[in-house]
Amino acid sequence: MKKESPRSFNEHRWVVQIRQQIEEELDDDADADLPVSIFDVPKPLMAAKPEAYIPQQVAIGPYHHRRPELYEMERYKLSSARWVQKSLRNIKFQAVVEHFTKLEHRIRSSYHRYVELNGETLAWMMAVDASFLFEYLNLYAVDRPRPSPASARMSHLIDCTGRKAAHGAISRDIVMLENQIPLFLLAKLLEFQCASPQESERRLMLMLIGFCKELSPFQMVDGAPQIQVTDLGAHLLQVLYDAVVPPAEITPESGKKSGENVEEEIEGHDDDGPNSNQQKVSWTYFRQFISSVWNRTAQRLLPPQPVKLIVLPWKILRNLPVFAFLRQPIDGLLDSIFDTGASGNVGKQKVGKEDQLRPPLAEELEIPSAAELKDAGVTFRETTGGLRSIRFDWKSAAFFLPIITVDANTEVIMRNLVAYEASATPGPLVLTRYTELMNGIIDGEEDVRVLREEGIVCNHLKSDVEAACMWNGMSRSVRLTRVKHLDKVIEEVNRYYHGSWKVKTRKFMGRYVFASWQLLTLLAAVLLLLMMAFQAFCLVYGCSRLLGRAKGHGRLT
Repeated sequence: MKKESPRSFNEHRWVVQIRQQIEEELDDDADADLPVSIFDVPKPLMAAKPEAYIPQQVAIGPYHHRRPELYEMERYKLSSARWVQKSLRNIKFQAVVEHFTKLEHRIRSSYHRYVELNGETLAWMMAVDASFLFEYLNLYAVDRPRPSPASARMSHLIDCTGRKAAHGAISRDIVMLENQIPLFLLAKLLEFQCASPQESERRLMLMLIGFCKELSPFQMVDGAPQIQVTDLGAHLLQVLYDAVVPPAEITPESGKKSGENVEEEIEGHDDDGPNSNQQKVSWTYFRQFISSVWNRTAQRLLPPQPVKLIVLPWKILRNLPVFAFLRQPIDGLLDSIFDTGASGNVGKQKVGKEDQLRPPLAEELEIPSAAELKDAGVTFRETTGGLRSIRFDWKSAAFFLPIITVDANTEVIMRNLVAYEASATPGPLVLTRYTELMNGIIDGEEDVRVLREEGIVCNHLKSDVEAACMWNGMSRSVRLTRVKHLDKVIEEVNRYYHGSWKVKTRKFMGRYVFASWQLLTLLAAVLLLLMMAFQAFCLVYGCSRLLGRAKGHGRLT
């Protein structure tokens, strides 16, 4: 039997395409400014919940264009193209397609996956999809009166109030990572309608601002820089991400530079003053001297057991108010000599440069739930500075978190923002770390209720149980990452919680009292059996006579 050839593609067509791409003359400077911005969803995230990343209503761009279940929306996209044709200034839609054909290389460079379409087909697809997005985003323009008019065929799908089910499905689809087109195509489309490129970019920015305000789960940070959509391959999801996670240079609330330097302002335990640096230097030299003496003498003569004899009693005595003024210097001295972490602070470890680059361990992500924190005296307060303004105030025991709105679109938006961050963001995964933080403090319905009553979570779902399930379902991430500011907040919250007397008392009772109930039950049962045996013995042999004989013998002696 003749074996079928494994080569199923057209070799001649492949050679022609490769020759054209190699022989095509491109500007070197233009190549340097063509970053990939539209990626495939990472497989670990896609496997967790595929319906959150695959469009269910409308396909935008080439990745899901050929799915048969989405063909129904093609006629509505053509209706948007006719609606755009009417708004053009004596220009046919064919001219828009021809202009997009000239941008073929720039369009293809925006996609991480190879687009298996010829130039003309790709240009027509982008023109129709850009028209659909333009009609959709036109509803959110902040300078237009509400409601904005839409085509008659589209009126039952999209509306400015967002109450229709189809509108919500379309909103979720157009923010998916694999369902994007470059925004410079919308800017080019607007140039055919506006008098100047500056006017078209201004109109597009007004649409995007209104779109972000409507769909963003968080409040937009004032002063966030406007992304230049005509320069790079930006798309809707990237604009929404930049609105949710502004760069580190944006000031959260205090007007100072945020980001990695915020942790220095939250320390709250370092002494300030003109002599603080001199005292720190003197204390450092003193610790080095004691440590060197110990290494040369005591550690060579004494076995490891005396270390425990010194450190363990101190761990008990350091919690007494009498030794409060000696707590910090003795902790530092024991840590420098024995390297044992005598302070006993939960999550308090020495982090070097190599440790900062390593992913955090699973136990470092643990944090008490919102109900447990409230029971320990922690209060939740809102912050208007976005994710980079999350902090914990030790003195007032206040945990500052941004307000987040939870509705039918929140899970899809958050999941795709996390997927974009994992694919395109070179720095720390701030939003991913935030979702891990929220997943840590939300374990069930009671935690959502606490955050809702404190004004942190605005729940528009049917119940708090659904909101808790949403957060608990977003625990999977591509990789763990260190975000210094959020890691510092998690550490401060853990230290406060595990250092409160209520939690210490509960742990003591659970470890030494409630955990010993089986042993106590066994001892009580053994004692009861002994007493019953003694009673039976007395009934048979008469313990009173035996006791009487013993007393009489004592008198005779």
